[in-house]
Amino acid sequence: MTVPLKDMVATLEQWLRPALFADYCPNGLQVEGTASVGKVVSGVTACQALLDAAIDSGADAILVHHGVFWKGDSPVLTGMLKRRIAALLRADVSLLAYHLPLDAHPEFGNNAMLARLLDITEEGLLDPTDPQGVGNYGHFSKPLSLAELLQRLEQQLGQVPLHIGDPKAQVQRVAWCTGGAQSYIDQAVAAGAEVFITGEVSEQTVHIAREEGIHFIAAGHHATERGGVRALGEKLQVELGLNHEFIDIPNPV
Repeated sequence: MTVPLKDMVATLEQWLRPALFADYCPNGLQVEGTASVGKVVSGVTACQALLDAAIDSGADAILVHHGVFWKGDSPVLTGMLKRRIAALLRADVSLLAYHLPLDAHPEFGNNAMLARLLDITEEGLLDPTDPQGVGNYGHFSKPLSLAELLQRLEQQLGQVPLHIGDPKAQVQRVAWCTGGAQSYIDQAVAAGAEVFITGEVSEQTVHIAREEGIHFIAAGHHATERGGVRALGEKLQVELGLNHEFIDIPNPV
């Protein structure tokens, strides 16, 4: 089955409502390809390896969390950016990217999917003044040790998390935000979380965690953000009848 590209884009816009977000990149259709879509490939980042693999698989459209255009980047099509765009144009394949709208979506967003994997009950947003904000806090059904939580993350995400804190400590109140959200640790502290889970870590994060008495886990930017785009592709398959394939390009960060 095929659907018009414009209909697929309209459906994604309706689900994700990107106009509500002040983002660092254009959300939606970034490169226009063929007018009809039969197969969509999803992946985390529009790197060359993903684009090539998707094109080789017969994709008409590629759906990612991290696209190819970002605020502050040079608009000149040279080097790496030129090669990526050229590959898409030669194959007449569309590229669609959704960043913060996909992080925040309550059904198939990255944060929602991580909460589902870890069996977290969400209580609210880390920034309650921003209804389009990303990052949440909540609780586990019962206390568990940090070591048990680390083991659960490794089993679900397939890589060993970095952690700051005592593995024997018991935790129940949790804050989380996928990707590069280590700076949200202050909001996690303010929310009363005992542990904060994100994707990446910065040098100062270690000192903040130790001095504020909060356990910190960096489980991988890529690893924590595989869930949303895959779930979105699966939703397109169910709702529009498209052929969907998720292609994972491993990234240890």
